[in-house]
This record gives sequence, structure tokens and C-alpha cells, in this order.
Amino acid sequence: MNTIDKIENKSAVIGIIGLGYVGLPLALAFIEKGFKCIGFDIDQSKVDSITKGKSYIDHIPSGPLAQGVNDGLLEATTDFSRIPEVEAVIMAVPTPLNKHFEPDLSYVTMTMDSVAPYLRKGQIVSLESTTYPGTCEEELKPRIESQGLTVGEDIYLVYSPEREDPGNAHFSSKTIPKVVGGTTPACAEHGKVLYESAISSVIPVSSTQVAEFTKLLENIYRAVNIGLVNELKVAADAMGIDIWEVINAAATKPFGFKAFYPGPGLGGHCIPIDPFYLTWKAREFGIHTRFIELAGEINRSMPKYVVSGTMEALNERKKSLNGSKVLLMGLAYKEDVDDMRESPTFELMDLIKAQGADVHYYDPHIPVISPTREHANWTGYESTEWSAENIASFDVVIIATHHKAFNLQELVESAALIVDTRNALSKNGIEGKPGQVKKA
Repeated sequence: MNTIDKIENKSAVIGIIGLGYVGLPLALAFIEKGFKCIGFDIDQSKVDSITKGKSYIDHIPSGPLAQGVNDGLLEATTDFSRIPEVEAVIMAVPTPLNKHFEPDLSYVTMTMDSVAPYLRKGQIVSLESTTYPGTCEEELKPRIESQGLTVGEDIYLVYSPEREDPGNAHFSSKTIPKVVGGTTPACAEHGKVLYESAISSVIPVSSTQVAEFTKLLENIYRAVNIGLVNELKVAADAMGIDIWEVINAAATKPFGFKAFYPGPGLGGHCIPIDPFYLTWKAREFGIHTRFIELAGEINRSMPKYVVSGTMEALNERKKSLNGSKVLLMGLAYKEDVDDMRESPTFELMDLIKAQGADVHYYDPHIPVISPTREHANWTGYESTEWSAENIASFDVVIIATHHKAFNLQELVESAALIVDTRNALSKNGIEGKPGQVKKA
């Protein structure tokens, strides 16, 4: 029985490497369709949690996960020697930037190096991690073929970019259309069959390079438009104009305009990082992506703009940031999730601490800061207690992320000064006392 037959009759075992915000929901999508799924991760704590049927991601409930474990459809391991047991090897590992804003493919290449010795004929290898066009051809294919396997005949190599949006109640792994590109037509067909077995809509494209570029375009589009509105915010502030009112008015146009909103900086696993993958690759072809780089420069400047606005607001009260007690509300990079990857709140905390302030954070979704690649200095720091008395003890409170769990009414009743970077108060019809609230 060949691989496609096994997928179609659901006897295929699906292997997913990387059990984070992308890999875990994808595993659940496959087991929901009746497939057995083996999850691979180097983090033993994730493996242990799955074995106990407990989710470690805030917006993913434990119920379906525990059901999958109890039904024998889901298991997790750190043992890569079990790769021969699966028909599909789906890699969902981090692709960060290094300190020079260049792609760091070490997680991808190390994973492929760990997997390659265990590959066997008939398997599908799919990369979902965001990367630059050419990664599958230039990095994965040679590593696979170094094992004596021919891509397109023995192994089917595809690229299918993840499109996860943590906390989005309207879309999930199984309903977000899946772009799939193969190294060869045979690879593309195997990838299409694989993903159609669990995802409601699959969009085939002509190559892995097209699929890789597609993911970058999606997030560059967002990064550039957010950069534009961040720049407009700075200009509007200088003119004494409320940019939020401007955006809401413009959004009433039923065509030709899509609303993007300013903020304290970019966060998450995609928008702050992905554009620079294309910028780096474009240099190989003598292309200078000025538009992308300018947007990145503007977006990276926003934390400093917020700190400057905070200092100005304190100065108006005859106080300095140095020596002040500061609370950051919201550590997660977006509302109502526990995902703190690339969160601009970390940058705000670093900048404010460097000014000599006493910095704290409050986030009910993140009670304690776990280790991160870029901000290890905050590891173990705990969310402050929420109480009217505690909030009143801060010289300034900065709303960096707006969670629905926040009690904004109690905030305005207790806080001496609020810097609102998300328009959270106005959006919810809450007015502070005169001079209490500053938008930044």
C-alpha cells in the first residue's frame, strides 16, 4: 500500500515536530479526523503534559487533547528514532532572526539533521516554519538526498506555511486555507492529499518557492501597513489629532480601505520577523527592499516613542521616569492569549528599567515569565497582584496589550496616570479623570 492510499484510508501515522502554537493545534486537527499522530519535541515538559492530557497553551483546551491521548491517537516523544513509524514528517520549529536581523535557520537545519538518518522511502517531509524562498531546495533537499534518497521518487518534500492566529475564535488550523507547494509534481500531489485529509481547503501552488514567498507576502503586507499607521500616529499626535478617530472614520469607506491600528511595537512569531527573511534573500539578487526595511525601522521605533510619551506625561506631573514605579499591563503580544513571543512589552520593560524605574507587569494569561531567547533576564518574573490598592501605588500604568480580562473601570478609579497605547479606554467608552489618561 502506498503513502497516498494510507492517508486516504487513515492508516497513515502523522509525525509533527515542534509542539508549540503551530504544531499542537495541527496535531489536534489530524486526530480529529481519525489519524494517529506522534508529536516530537526536544522539550520534555511539553511531552509530559501531552502524556497527561494537559494543554500548556492558554487558548487550546485540554479536553480534545486528553481525548486523543485516551483514544491512543496522540502521543508525544523526544525520541527521533521513531521517525520511521510515520508516513508524514511535518516540521513546525522556530525561525527567528539573529542580532543582525538575518535569518536563523538553525532550528530547521538541526531538526532536519536529526530526522534525516531515520527517513525511509515513501515518507512526506513538510516544512511549515516561515522562511525565505529557496529554503526547501537549498537546505532540506540536500540533507535528505545525502541519505541516498531521491526527492520526488523516494521522499516527497513540500512546503506549507503555517497560518495560525492564536486566540482567533473564527478560524482554526482545520479551517484556515492551506497553501501547499511541492519540490516536484509528485511531491505536490502527496502534500495536497496529506493536508486535504485534515484541512477544509487546500490551495496548491506550483513550487515550494511560491509557497515560501506567499507566507512572506502575507506578513509583509501587514508589517508595512502597520508601519504606515504608526508613522501617521506620530504625525497626528504632533498635530493634536486623535489617530484612532481618524482610522475609525476612514474605515467607514466600504471599498479601497482596510483598517490597521498603531501600537507600542510589533509582536508575535511572524510580523516582526518574516519581512527580514525576504530582505535578506533579496540581497542575493541585488535587490534592496527599501519599503520593507523602512516599515521595520518605524515599527521598531515605537517602544521608544511610548517611553518618550510616558516620560513627558510624568514630567507634566513634576515627576521623572527615573525612580518611578511603573506597571505594564499586558505581556502577551496580542489580546486574550498567553503568547509572549517577540512581545513589545519586553522592549518597553527593558527601556523603562534602563531609565532607572521600578518595572512591574500584570497579565492574567502569563502569571510568570518563562525562558525566552531574547529576554532571559526577565525569566521567573511574576505578574503583580491586581488590587485597587496595588494599582494606586504605581506612578504610571501603561496599557501595552488590551486583554478582555482587564478591569478597565477599576483601573481608571485607582491609577494616578495611564498611558494607553491601544486606545483600550476610549474603545470601551471609559473616561478617565482630567489629565489622567494619555494616548501614546
